Amino acid sequence: QVQLVESGGGLVQPGGSLNLSCAASGFSIHHFDMSWYRQALEKERELVAEITSLGDLRSSSDSVKGRFTISRDNVKNTVYLQMNSLKPEDTAVYACNAWSRSTHSSYWGQGTQVTVSS
Repeated sequence: QVQLVESGGGLVQPGGSLNLSCAASGFSIHHFDMSWYRQALEKERELVAEITSLGDLRSSSDSVKGRFTISRDNVKNTVYLQMNSLKPEDTAVYACNAWSRSTHSSYWGQGTQVTVSS
């Protein structure tokens, strides 16, 4: 069964940090481009960061540049999002996506809530 499971979300104070994980099962992420998206209440889904199957960064939202870092560990079949200097406007549900350029297969996780508040 193909599955992406995010973890690491929660409540954090402004200026704090969180490290999100997205663990894949039922397939190997080795040949997939991996991305993190977020969606805040009453807002459209936004691409946060993307990393290619070769480990290259393809895009990152201007609002998180210099604060968020995406990485991947193909051995652990997991992608990460290190979030530093968090702001209240970072509050959203964060979900990961796996996309294959060769087969156009796309998989989504269920998301994890991140709330930045004092």
